[in-house]
Amino acid sequence: MANSLRMIDIAVNFTDGMFRGMYNGKQYHVADIATVLSRAWSAGVDRIIVTGGSLMESKEALAIAETDARLFCTVGVHPTRCNEFDDSGDPEKHYEALLSLAKEGVEKGKVVAIGECGLDYDRLHFCSPEIQKKYFEKQFELAQAVKLPMFLHMRAAAEDFCDILEKRKHGFCSGVAHSFTGSAQDRDRLLSFSNLFIGINGCSLKTAENLDVVKGIPVERMMIETDSPYCEIKNTHAGMNFVKSSWPSKKKEKYDPDCLVKGRNEPCLVRQVLEVVAGCKGIADIDQLSKTVYHNTCRVFFPQDVDSAADALLADGRTAN
Repeated sequence: MANSLRMIDIAVNFTDGMFRGMYNGKQYHVADIATVLSRAWSAGVDRIIVTGGSLMESKEALAIAETDARLFCTVGVHPTRCNEFDDSGDPEKHYEALLSLAKEGVEKGKVVAIGECGLDYDRLHFCSPEIQKKYFEKQFELAQAVKLPMFLHMRAAAEDFCDILEKRKHGFCSGVAHSFTGSAQDRDRLLSFSNLFIGINGCSLKTAENLDVVKGIPVERMMIETDSPYCEIKNTHAGMNFVKSSWPSKKKEKYDPDCLVKGRNEPCLVRQVLEVVAGCKGIADIDQLSKTVYHNTCRVFFPQDVDSAADALLADGRTAN
C-alpha cells in the first residue's frame, strides 16, 4: 500500500495468544508476529508500544520489544490484575520486581512508560475498587522512581481516576489515557490535566455519540492505537463510514499469511483509526493530522525525537502556506 503517513501505535497486546495462533485455548495457525509487523511497517507504522499488564506479561512484552528496533513496551499492572500484588505474598517485593524490570528496560532503551495501570469498574469481578485504587497509586511511585510517563486505563471510573490523578499530579510527568470510551464530561475532565493525552482506537469510535466526543478532543492532545488484537473498527460501527483503507481477510480456520485474520485487530489498522478521526473532525489533510499525532506521541514517549518530529511539522506548515 502506497503510504506517506508516519504513525505510532501506542497499544498492541502482542503477548496475547491470538498472535501465537491460539484462540480460546485452541491452536488455529502458526505464531505470526513477524508477518503482522511486516504489514504494519508497510502501512506506515513507524513504531509500536507493546502493552504490559502484569509482572509476567511485562517481562514478555520486554522480550518481544527486544526483537525489533521499532518495538518498545510498558511495564505495569492492569487494574483488573492488581490482586497479583497481594497474591504474591509480599506486595512490596512484587513492586520491587516491577521496578527492577522497568529499570532494566529503560537501560535497554525499550521501556517507555509505566502501565497499563488505572481503574476499571466495568469488571469488578476481577478486582475490587479498593485494591485497584491502592495499586494504581503505587504505580505513580513506580513512574516517579524511573522518571517515565504513564500508560493509563480508565473504564467506568472517571471520578475516582481523576481524583487520584489530581492528588498525584505534582509527581506525574505526563501520560495517555488509552482506549478512551468516556462521555464528553469525562473527556473534558481528562483534558483539564495539561500533561495528559487521550488515546483513540476502534472502541472509541463505535457510536455517533462516541464520534461527537472525539470531535471535541483537540488533535494536539490525541494519540492513536489499535489495542490489538481487540478493539477493531467493525462494519456496524459509526466510524466505519470514514474508513478508506482495507486489507483482505480470512477466517482463522483458513489462515493465510497474506491476509488479516477476520475478527483479530492488528497494528496496520491504526491507519483506519487515523482516517476516522480525520473524517469525523472534518480534517482534509490526513498527512498533517498524522504528523501532529506523531509529534504528540514523541513528546510523551520518545522525547529524544521531539525535535525531528517538530521539524517535520514546521516543514509541512511552510509547504502548506
